[in-house]
Amino acid sequence: MRIDIITLFPEMCEAVMSESIIGRARKKGAVEIECHQLRDYAFDKHKRVDDSTYGGGMGMLMKAEPIALCFEDICQKFDKRPHFIYMSPKGKTLNQQRIKELAELDSICILCGHYEGVDQRLIDEFIDEEISIGDYVLTGGELPALVLADSVSRMIPGVLSDDICFSDESHFDGLLEYPQYTKPAVWRGKEVPEVLLSGHHANIEKWRREKSLEETRKKRPELLP
Repeated sequence: MRIDIITLFPEMCEAVMSESIIGRARKKGAVEIECHQLRDYAFDKHKRVDDSTYGGGMGMLMKAEPIALCFEDICQKFDKRPHFIYMSPKGKTLNQQRIKELAELDSICILCGHYEGVDQRLIDEFIDEEISIGDYVLTGGELPALVLADSVSRMIPGVLSDDICFSDESHFDGLLEYPQYTKPAVWRGKEVPEVLLSGHHANIEKWRREKSLEETRKKRPELLP
């Protein structure tokens, strides 16, 4: 899979996407990620990509043409049109089901907004989907874009060591993950549940399922059918 990120801060995005699991996955070719500097597509000597809004109001708005030129360049370079996503607090809230669907695509392009957002004409003409990571506002779209890129990348075969690394987690099947424990078996007087030390796989799976339901009922009851 290929992920392109259109941003004013490509170094920031590269720094995150070059580390840990995603960084190793990029090196071995399991996922391609490229960050594009939007200012490279600006026209004036100051490389401005924003301007004041029609109708007045506070703040500046990102101009349509530099974004359009950058996206068209990506399409031409790879001879295909990626699914174009704008990270916006007005978008649908990201969830694991949508992440699984996006991971099945060949390529996605993520636009990081700034200032007061993006000229609506660009959104109407180019954007396929607006996605939010929560009901709050950040100073820019880079952090949401990195959240999306990371969550999608880890679903791609070859990024994690085994599919169970993501299928046996919170939200994958609609429930929260069961509690987990590691050594020592007794820590400050608190013991690991006996069933986990039994070696009886059927009983362990039953316990984990019950605990997943219990955790979901207690912390996120709206997720239960």
